[in-house]
Amino acid sequence: MIRVCFLGFGNVNYHLCKAFVGAKDVAVIQVYNRSKMDSVSFLKDIPTTTTLSELKEADVYIIGIPDNAIASFSEAIPVKNKLVIHTSGGVSITELSENNRRGVLWPLQTFSKSKDVDFKTIPLCLEAEAPTDLELLKRLGNSIAKTIVAISSKERATLHLSAVFVNNFVNHLYGVSETLLRKKNIDFNLLKPLILETATKIETLSPSEAQTGPAKRNDTKTIEKHLHLLEETPYQQLYKTLTQAIANEKL
Repeated sequence: MIRVCFLGFGNVNYHLCKAFVGAKDVAVIQVYNRSKMDSVSFLKDIPTTTTLSELKEADVYIIGIPDNAIASFSEAIPVKNKLVIHTSGGVSITELSENNRRGVLWPLQTFSKSKDVDFKTIPLCLEAEAPTDLELLKRLGNSIAKTIVAISSKERATLHLSAVFVNNFVNHLYGVSETLLRKKNIDFNLLKPLILETATKIETLSPSEAQTGPAKRNDTKTIEKHLHLLEETPYQQLYKTLTQAIANEKL
């Protein structure tokens, strides 16, 4: 049985904890959070604390807090020579304190507490400094996920950068589209079949093969019409930048 203690209860740790509570051969023994947590049904039988000095002994301590606080927080954990890991895509393993053995378990997915996820469909990117700790993380990951990948901090940084492009930036563009449509009282739901088809295409096509649109076909008349519609909005330069980037891919 792998004993796990969660440190912080943001979006990622919320979903990891929920998954591990129902996993075979894993015992969630405690959840620490800086402030008291609202009632969470799957924590009803799990001890919680707001005090680091009350941490129980565990095999793995999982930090799930904002990236810029991981280093200092890991220094404050009152345990020694335990496996302490973080769940961030953008933070190197070396940011963790050397007071403990260090590792990373990064679920490559976007998380919101209000939206359930299926870890069987989520890649888990693992890293540890000691081979025995990596094996422990593999056992832990395999209890909830099907795809387990050992990946270095340097590789994970590039993967995280790429994830920002396909997730955060793309979602921002959804927001731009919703704003433009709302101003004309047009329902954003009309775009959802297009969004789903675009996402589904990359199951069978590379992104370059799936690319369509006026920039791809050098349709300058349509591009000029779009730029005219975007006058006096903050989005005209964004349109120009993306259009040029797509056009440059053909060079």
